Amino acid sequence: MKRILVTGAAGFLGSHLCDALVLAQATDARFLLASTSEIYGGPDVHPQPESYWGNVNQIGPRGCYDGGKRIAETLTFDFHRQHGLDVRVVRIFNTYRPRMNPTDGRVVSTYIDQVFRSQDITLFGDGSQTRSFCYYSDMVDGLMRMMAAQNTIGPIILGNPEEVDMRQFADMILTKTGARSRVVTRALPQHDPKQRRPDISKAQAVLGWSPSVTLDDGLARTIASYIQSEKPASAQVSA
Repeated sequence: MKRILVTGAAGFLGSHLCDALVLAQATDARFLLASTSEIYGGPDVHPQPESYWGNVNQIGPRGCYDGGKRIAETLTFDFHRQHGLDVRVVRIFNTYRPRMNPTDGRVVSTYIDQVFRSQDITLFGDGSQTRSFCYYSDMVDGLMRMMAAQNTIGPIILGNPEEVDMRQFADMILTKTGARSRVVTRALPQHDPKQRRPDISKAQAVLGWSPSVTLDDGLARTIASYIQSEKPASAQVSA
């Protein structure tokens, strides 16, 4: 219960009651809100553009995060309209990097950690659900361009439109690590999105931004960093 409350509250209290927006206004600073693809919920529009309002169950098990980010966007735009605050809003799709926390619950770090510890890869559902993964250096570049932009406040989507289903993704991890782990299936979590792919046409037109690191290359860099930093003795993988 505590984790759910914190997740929901952090989405908007972190922007409002912690005075981030008020502080930005008082210091005449530009305010960047890092929103998320999760505001779209279980999308019925694919790929997802900025103009899509989403399909969110606000009382479902994922509502704490989805709803928190949606109200954070609302508050940010309210401050812009009512107080003239200089804001930027980006909707970030799945992003990954080397040296991720293996216990952070993200699929990239989870799968890599599982194979290096000779554990089974956990695949939810039949693996047909899709995701799109953006390498962190591309994301940082997009955020910097957004903050420097003079002709938009957003929202603008940042992400890599290279879409992959989760069974394919598990196979990529196995191939790249040479692991002998099995892929085992578990029940799909309730309201888990079936599709995730960003429409980045606005970012391309307004910011001149497109990701340059492929998933294949980004995973290779991420796995290499794990080998270097962790080196678990029990790993059944080839470097």
